[in-house]
Amino acid sequence: MTENAQQQPSAPHTELPTQYAPSDVEGPLYERWVERGYFEADAKSEKPPYTIVIPPPNVTGSLHLGHAFEHTLIDALTRRKRMQGFETLWQPGMDHAGIATQNVVERELGKEGKSRHDLGREAFVERVWQWKGESGGQISGQMRRLGDGVAWSRERFTMDEGLSQAVQTIFKRLYDDELIYRAERIINWCPRCLTAISDIEVEYQDDDGELVSMKYGEGDDTIVVATTRAETMLGDTAVAVHPDDDRYKHLVGKEIRLPLTDRSIPVVADTHVDPAFGTGAVKVTPAHDPNDFEIGQRHNLPSLTIMDEHAVITAHGPFQGLDRLEARSAIVAALRAEGRIVAEKRPYAHSVGHCSRCKTTIEPRLSMQWWVKVGPLAKAAGDAVRDGRVKIHPQEMEKRYFDWVDNLHDWCISRQLWWGHRIPVWYGPNGEVVCVGPDDEAPTGEGWRQDTDVLDTWFSSGLWPFSTLGWPEQTESLAKFYPNSVLVTGYDILFFWVARMMMFGLYAMDGTPPFHTIALHGMVRDQFGKKMSKSFGNAVNPLDWMDKYGSDALRFTLARGANPGVDVPIGEDWVQGSRNFANKIWNATRFALMNGATVDGPLPDVSEMSATDRWILSRLNSVVAEVDALYEDFQFAKLSDALFHFAWDEVFDWYVELSKTTFMAGGEPAKVSGRVLGEVLDVTLKLLHPVVPFVTETLWTTLTGGESVVIAEWPKDSGFRDAAAEKEIESLQSVITEVRRFRADQGLQPGQRVPARLTLDGTALAPHEAAIRQLLRLQPEGDSFSATATLPVAGATVALDLSGTIDVAAERKRLAKDLAAAEKEKAQANAKLGNEAFLAKAPDNVVEKIRTRLAKADEDIARIHAQLERLPQA
Repeated sequence: MTENAQQQPSAPHTELPTQYAPSDVEGPLYERWVERGYFEADAKSEKPPYTIVIPPPNVTGSLHLGHAFEHTLIDALTRRKRMQGFETLWQPGMDHAGIATQNVVERELGKEGKSRHDLGREAFVERVWQWKGESGGQISGQMRRLGDGVAWSRERFTMDEGLSQAVQTIFKRLYDDELIYRAERIINWCPRCLTAISDIEVEYQDDDGELVSMKYGEGDDTIVVATTRAETMLGDTAVAVHPDDDRYKHLVGKEIRLPLTDRSIPVVADTHVDPAFGTGAVKVTPAHDPNDFEIGQRHNLPSLTIMDEHAVITAHGPFQGLDRLEARSAIVAALRAEGRIVAEKRPYAHSVGHCSRCKTTIEPRLSMQWWVKVGPLAKAAGDAVRDGRVKIHPQEMEKRYFDWVDNLHDWCISRQLWWGHRIPVWYGPNGEVVCVGPDDEAPTGEGWRQDTDVLDTWFSSGLWPFSTLGWPEQTESLAKFYPNSVLVTGYDILFFWVARMMMFGLYAMDGTPPFHTIALHGMVRDQFGKKMSKSFGNAVNPLDWMDKYGSDALRFTLARGANPGVDVPIGEDWVQGSRNFANKIWNATRFALMNGATVDGPLPDVSEMSATDRWILSRLNSVVAEVDALYEDFQFAKLSDALFHFAWDEVFDWYVELSKTTFMAGGEPAKVSGRVLGEVLDVTLKLLHPVVPFVTETLWTTLTGGESVVIAEWPKDSGFRDAAAEKEIESLQSVITEVRRFRADQGLQPGQRVPARLTLDGTALAPHEAAIRQLLRLQPEGDSFSATATLPVAGATVALDLSGTIDVAAERKRLAKDLAAAEKEKAQANAKLGNEAFLAKAPDNVVEKIRTRLAKADEDIARIHAQLERLPQA
């Protein structure tokens, strides 16, 4: 029972339409919420803060099922906390998405026959801002469709003035603390986008390539190496073997001839080499492979770059000017002609990295880039979880987090793009290097130039939890809403976005982590558990499902599948089922309003309530407690399932049905049950609201006359429990369920009336005879009553006269036929499972299917025997 039951306004009992039409309700309701400022957050408020930032979607993006899933979970958390009295901030905004946005605008220019170079840097950047203003951010409107309760007045963009100042500030501080430096290292390079890309922007897939084994050196000094990238041999500067490999000890330190070139290269000993893999010898190309680069550093090997930024061969000789793939074939052919090819394997499936934006195969490339020295930052990020300042949920994800932050390599933060935060470093005519902060004047004069690169998108999004609150200014919002209460995001970006926010937050905010809890969820998949993809033909536009079934239906389906850290399967029929649930809520509330449900005045005294009333209030409080506990544990699937079964099964299918006889009889008991039903609906609609906000808002305001359920008080468990009433109603449910099952087994129609004698004396069921007869369609026994079937259940006896309702002989014949079929199925399954030869050969899944068939046959046999025993004698 809620504390504010006595404070509820009188219900207006406005008549609800006969059917719920989401398209008529959702848009106007959302605009009303926004106009009334329900989602805004006041930094001056004395309420305790609750803060969540939106994982900023790309400005180029549109709402996909992953967004809808994540936003549903965040919205549910923030709506509940708002109702609990917290000053709740769900911070919205978008990411400038450097590569993606630049690609979009470049494609638009391509339609005009132009490139960005035709415009020049300043004009191109202006063109991107123009595109952003006209076409970017369509996802904002789609978020409104979903019902996202974000503080729209606080919306931020990672390239806006305030966030740009934050980026420049932290770059300067990191640079001054020698945590940012410039160096030549191996990076992921996209020959199509012409930029370095981060690890998260590389997608790996198995490609069919070739594995070529080739012979280096001459005579006794020959050694065989294998590669899938034969063209890189032009840049080899060594062959490496393991120092303990006796096969090659005589070669270590010697120079051997590199085929197709005029060079000789050394054989070096390095523990990185696995002597058990392949020939135990590897070619070393420091400028074009990250592992080879490390070997090169250890052995002071030169790094020869043999490709340009377009992946075209630049090494002198006959292969110069060839694309890398053309050169690969040409070099293998040339080696074959010299008798250097020992083995060729085609096709050879191996994992290859591709640019996530354009799908081009990435090229490891030695390049001068800007880096963050992550060692001390990553240690702080690990310590914050280890010492309990930040909790990761589910806890088993901690290991993956530590595996990452404890082994983090320095982070390449520069990108060879024009759209993004330009690196605030100037180079002077005499080799000067000056890093400029937001309050510094940039150097001017002849020969000074700014670095042409921009920062990795993750650099600015790593500041998101505090830059959106006004940092580096010490704003009221920063003081009120930092650190964030919880971060809700997918486990797939735990290593990238989450780790960067942890490092930057702890560094910039004097050791205070950016959030208290990291709640990780899985990925949305199709109903068969397969990844959704346009190429698979199973991708779904969530707007289509919202148009068809309503936003609440999509939200409830997503929440009901959301187990922490686990992928979420979803199919259209499940969304349709959730639409049916929304309709059930609508119809049941409409029925309740028509039959006296009210929130007027306090709840009646318990002594005035029936057992049915006490049972549903007891169950209601248990559900309030259960839902609260599940919310705190981020168990969205379990709390949604608990609410579904309580609302549908217990409130609508049992309490409403059991109360119909009371309502029909009228009088004081009907008034009491009407008030109880009103209370149950009031609380149930509030509990459901965070997940299904639109239908609950319409029904709750109609039921209570309140302003909005968005700002209503979240229900509290009053502690009321009535074990005796719960046991009594469980007995009543057992009687009704058992008799219904028997009727169905006998082929009786649900509405078909049957004469019955009820023996309820001495049981707690005696007051419920009218309800039992009503729900089971049982007529009074009459003068000619003959008990042809007797059902003892829950201490009571229900005797039925079926003489005029079924053909007993025909029913026995039908059941006998079904019994013979089930016994035959059992015999066949037992025969196979008893055959040792069959079990030895059959796959496990086949054997399991037969065991399942056997179990089903046993169930059928037991069920049919029970039906035969219950039938009257023919």
